[in-house]
Amino acid sequence: MGEFEFIAKLLRPLAADFPGAFDLGDDTARLAVPPGEELVVKTDAVVCGVHFLPPHDPGLVARKALRVNLSDLAAAGARPLAYQLALVLPDDIDDAWLEAFCAGLAADQKTYGIALCGGDTTSTPGALTIAVTAFGTAPAATTPGRGGARPGDRVFVSGTIGDGALGLLANTGRLPQASAAHRAFLDDRYLLPQPRLALGQHLRDVASAGMDVSDGLVGDLGHICQRSAVRAVIDADKVPLSEAAAAVLARRPELLETVLTGGDDYELLFTMPPGRSLPATDVAVTEIGVIESGSGVAVERQGQPLPLSRASYTHR
Repeated sequence: MGEFEFIAKLLRPLAADFPGAFDLGDDTARLAVPPGEELVVKTDAVVCGVHFLPPHDPGLVARKALRVNLSDLAAAGARPLAYQLALVLPDDIDDAWLEAFCAGLAADQKTYGIALCGGDTTSTPGALTIAVTAFGTAPAATTPGRGGARPGDRVFVSGTIGDGALGLLANTGRLPQASAAHRAFLDDRYLLPQPRLALGQHLRDVASAGMDVSDGLVGDLGHICQRSAVRAVIDADKVPLSEAAAAVLARRPELLETVLTGGDDYELLFTMPPGRSLPATDVAVTEIGVIESGSGVAVERQGQPLPLSRASYTHR
């Protein structure tokens, strides 16, 4: 189908529940922010060959593209409102792929209470690229940001770390030792992030700083430290692991650096002053370190420094 048929047939229904989208008939959308709240905005792109692979199910690709942005809204304590979508499509993308892709978006729109409100489509001789801009709302001046960590604060992370990076290895045949069940679990974690939206909203009043883990635990904690002008010390043995990741490390302990720095976790990383209590949620939260005076991130294991060749995944 041509561009305008694609928009009318598959994209316009995704915008039907958002009046400010005008059925995708205008070049712009209108977003109304409730009184006393502020707009939280995030744009992230996923690229074939980097964030997903050509054989992957288009519906899962769509859901990952949306969810990586929702993860940033979660880190800001925001509620999803709407999103815009830019699709850069190579010639080999057919109608069946587009239909499955939009079905994936429709499923997650229902899950997260969000709607399409605009975007763009274009063609490319290069890699399939999907860029999403997500909009959320939060009570004004409540989002923790990266700059509020102070010496004495404790460092926490949600869920488990390393599954996404190990999932990429599993997807590309580099974890032959892992069981089929563990490979399937890691593959799911790589392709289908779980944005911690409820936890993020609970953290608005208790976290001093926060972000999501997208490029790697150590590197992303380094961003908090840089913005807050502090130092973090984390204990590698306290970093929470899934059963699958623990089994992989038992066979290949050299992959610990990949777990700590590989990224694609989309868990919440945050600091909290002593004396404050963690909110009760259905997501596990683990204390992994402490904030001190100084700069940078130190990783220790059994009380000894753990040298790392990198802090995070970088795109260049």
